[in-house]
Amino acid sequence: MGMKLFKEFKEFAVKGNMMDMAVGIIIGAAFNKVIDVLAKKVILPPLTLLTSGVNFKDQRLILKDAFLNASGEILTDEVAIGYGALGEALIDFLIIGFTIFIVVKFMNRLRNKAQDSEDKTVTTPKDIELLARLTDLMEEQNKLLKSK
Repeated sequence: MGMKLFKEFKEFAVKGNMMDMAVGIIIGAAFNKVIDVLAKKVILPPLTLLTSGVNFKDQRLILKDAFLNASGEILTDEVAIGYGALGEALIDFLIIGFTIFIVVKFMNRLRNKAQDSEDKTVTTPKDIELLARLTDLMEEQNKLLKSK
């Protein structure tokens, strides 16, 4: 049982699935930093300027004020709805979603171009090339059979 599990794991790792996942996670973490900077340092400052210098992420609707004693210590915390933080998270989400959409669209265009066996500007993967040849041979064979 243990050897079979190890063998399956080795096949999983060798096939590239594990490497693809690792690369995806590393790129995703780096991508997250870029999106974070883009949202907080590029997009939010103009929004803050439009709102008369009020920091967008600190915007909240106070439901109950904090209760302080005479020395200024907080006895009960304030209860507030942080809609500014939600807005910031939504902006992050929109930036990430749009960027991923553009990347996937670009990758699909490259993949479709690579899988087009007629397009000679891009090298076609061997499996696609073989399938295209096989399809051509089958069409040729069908024409020959129909003509008999």
